[in-house]
Amino acid sequence: MHRRTFLAGAVTALSADGLMPGSATAAGGSSSALDEEFLTLLTAANEAQVPLVLDSYQNSGDSVRTVARKGRRLVSAYVWNKSTRHHDDALLGPLRTLSDRLKSTQHDDGLYDSGNLHSPPDSAFAIQDLCLMWALLDADDQPATEPHRAILERILRKAGPALAAGGVHTPNHRWEISAALARTHHLFPDRRYAARIDDWLDEGIDATPDGIYSERSSTYAAEVTNPCLLTIAWLRNRPELIGFVRRNLAATLFHLEPNGEVETVASRRQDQTRLRDVWWYLTQFRELALLDGDGRFATVAKDIERRRTGELGDFLAEVLERPELGAKLPALNPVPDDFVQRYDSQQLVRIRRSARTATIFGGTDFHDIAAIASGLSTNPTFFKLRQGCAILDSVRLSPQFFSTGHFRSDGLRRTGPRSFRLADEVKVPYHLPLPRRYRRENGAYALTSEGRFYASMDFPHRPKQYRTLRTEVTVTEVGDGFDLTFELDGSEVPWAIELCFRPGGTLTGVEQLDAAGNYQLVEGTGTYTVGADQIEFGPGNGATKVAMDPGERYTQLNGSLVPDGLRVYVTGRSPLRHVLHLRTSS
Repeated sequence: MHRRTFLAGAVTALSADGLMPGSATAAGGSSSALDEEFLTLLTAANEAQVPLVLDSYQNSGDSVRTVARKGRRLVSAYVWNKSTRHHDDALLGPLRTLSDRLKSTQHDDGLYDSGNLHSPPDSAFAIQDLCLMWALLDADDQPATEPHRAILERILRKAGPALAAGGVHTPNHRWEISAALARTHHLFPDRRYAARIDDWLDEGIDATPDGIYSERSSTYAAEVTNPCLLTIAWLRNRPELIGFVRRNLAATLFHLEPNGEVETVASRRQDQTRLRDVWWYLTQFRELALLDGDGRFATVAKDIERRRTGELGDFLAEVLERPELGAKLPALNPVPDDFVQRYDSQQLVRIRRSARTATIFGGTDFHDIAAIASGLSTNPTFFKLRQGCAILDSVRLSPQFFSTGHFRSDGLRRTGPRSFRLADEVKVPYHLPLPRRYRRENGAYALTSEGRFYASMDFPHRPKQYRTLRTEVTVTEVGDGFDLTFELDGSEVPWAIELCFRPGGTLTGVEQLDAAGNYQLVEGTGTYTVGADQIEFGPGNGATKVAMDPGERYTQLNGSLVPDGLRVYVTGRSPLRHVLHLRTSS
């Protein structure tokens, strides 16, 4: 076998006073001195992972991606001479078991099943880890790991042609496959791999000028697109790809919360209703901080290290692979903490005043594609507010209007220096008799949709009478909070405003409706308090009980849009103008 040790010397270089030759940072970055604190953190985090892997490496329920990641963690500890598990023979048996499993579960066509069958993208996630494992073991060059390397090489050579011929499901899959091919091509060159990478890249990177990828997802930006573009840029000499990552990280600065969470309400993927922590971005912020001498990016990287959340040990393999990532960061500069930042690609506004942050969102896909599906932005949350530890995770509005569901704004418009308007008009038809030319004696009409449901009624050809509901929500920043002005007209309907606070605080001034976390603000003002941080909200609008109606698209499938947390309701009936005052203090 012709050894391709592009990592040769990397492990020993990190043990020396400086980095490996040629790895000094670009102009504007810091010197090539090692960040010993960073390396110590990654080493300790990896060492903490090893016992967990040793306790679970025989778990038959693990996916191929989990098996590969466990192997990567063991390899990082084994080859790293500052690890307490360096060249520990106790790791070799479990590593062999993991390698054998990866060999036995690989299909004859070179692909793996991982939820999806014979999946090129899911296989690519594992292949990237296996390439790292092989390269680190090859650079370490211990006779004891020759059997492991032989197994990994066989897997990689078998998988490469399949990845070079296979397809994808989602935008980020293109970059995952391309990065896996770039790694495989670097170890075992094959012109098919390079050609396929070029095919995918020639489609263009799905990013807007303001740095947001088409999926608008922090999860996929952090875990897939950014690291894959950086890998391709490095291995295929495509430095122009770095600019997309740079813009995404710059946008992320304005999506960051003070506690390290990243705003996800605009996402088109699963994380649109989930929490996301910035730790996934660690080496991305570090690489661009070193490349550009950007002190803001350096601050984010150091904040991640300080918080020590997440699986930071996974980054050790990346630093062993590219020791320049372990250099001392440039001087820290503060991240933005006083701004009003708009992102047209998401119809989203982020506002921050030190420890107080707010999000205004009007960029749902619901008006263009009236469906509930992965890949669409359908979250009905249109406003969020934080004051330190007091977190209002969502504000939603649900009119009871023909079971059309929550208010979802059709865009966002700035109406003043600190004022934004969200609006939507919903029209529901009553259908009149078919014109004579479309009538059939046998009554067999096309099964069509009228917007909410299907019936054999040939809806498109019927004249209609409409009932209309117009909704506007104006969000205005005031000195110590926000005013939300709700205006509903066109039809008389009950409505409910839902304020969902994160669990962990105390509510006052509200009436408890049940034991499931539901409350109502009947009159006056309520407060939500966590420690010294407080959000005050009100006034209430009476004791009328109005349920939050998610709409027929959800109820037909027994779906739910009830958010987790402490839910407070303000109810009423349109037409009405109601101003909800939200005030913060700390």
